[in-house]
Amino acid sequence: MRRKNKEMEESGRMIVGRGEKIFRVVNNCFMVLLMLITLYPLLYVLFASLSDPVEFGKVTGLLWKPAGFSTRGYEAVLNSANIWLGFRNTIFYVVVGTACRMGITILGAYPLSRKGFLLKKPIMLFIIFTMFFSGGMVPTFLVVQKLGLTNTIWAMIVPGMLSVYNMIVLRTSFESVPESLYESAALDGANHFTMLTKITLPLSKAALATITLFYAVGKWGEWYNALVYLQKRRDLYPLQMFLRELLVKQEDMDALLSSSVGVTADSVLLQEIIKYATIIVTTVPILLVYPFLQKYFVKGVLVGS
Repeated sequence: MRRKNKEMEESGRMIVGRGEKIFRVVNNCFMVLLMLITLYPLLYVLFASLSDPVEFGKVTGLLWKPAGFSTRGYEAVLNSANIWLGFRNTIFYVVVGTACRMGITILGAYPLSRKGFLLKKPIMLFIIFTMFFSGGMVPTFLVVQKLGLTNTIWAMIVPGMLSVYNMIVLRTSFESVPESLYESAALDGANHFTMLTKITLPLSKAALATITLFYAVGKWGEWYNALVYLQKRRDLYPLQMFLRELLVKQEDMDALLSSSVGVTADSVLLQEIIKYATIIVTTVPILLVYPFLQKYFVKGVLVGS
């Protein structure tokens, strides 16, 4: 009986072991396929931006390498004054906007994470209500207009400064800090500002890095506020707004061609290369931020789950 039981256990282990191996192989193949499906559009844009306009015009189907290496697209983009103006404005909006958003989010999350905070539940219900219902685009525009923010840099920073979802995630992270640390600090005479800066924030680096990354990426790709609130201030346009005009308005593309590379026989084909090069130029800078926050992002992205 014992031998039979051992044999059954061994056979069961073998079956489980084979099942795990098969699952891992299938799972790895699926993840590789998913990675290729996700990565190829980015590679296509990169290869197209480095292609020769004439050779690229002959390409049909998939593109696995640059069609005749050329940097004419990047030369045209980097010679555009609007691109550099957009970079300057966007960097300002990202730095100042992210700092303001993080400050508001932290100041909102900290008191809501503390036990015994007066009217904690009603305030949270009121905040959550705004996630599902809002005034709408027209009332929001009228409020921004009445405040005198239209056609100013603050139109890109103040509206939508607080993300309720990010604040809830950060509040959950703050709640994981042991209450005994606050009690010990209170016995030593620490006030709430000291507790926030000396205890809460240092113990929530992962969540802070993740929320900061979310805010920075969102602010870098923001263009709708500029379309609505900066109608008379083209000099305040962010980088993504210039990209949108380049992709949508033919006159902007013609101006870029005439000012940088001149009108040539392959200008029509060069327009497509310039569009791809512009996408790369406007995307790569924010992608370079991820490696510096990766160790915090992997841990902090699950905070609040």
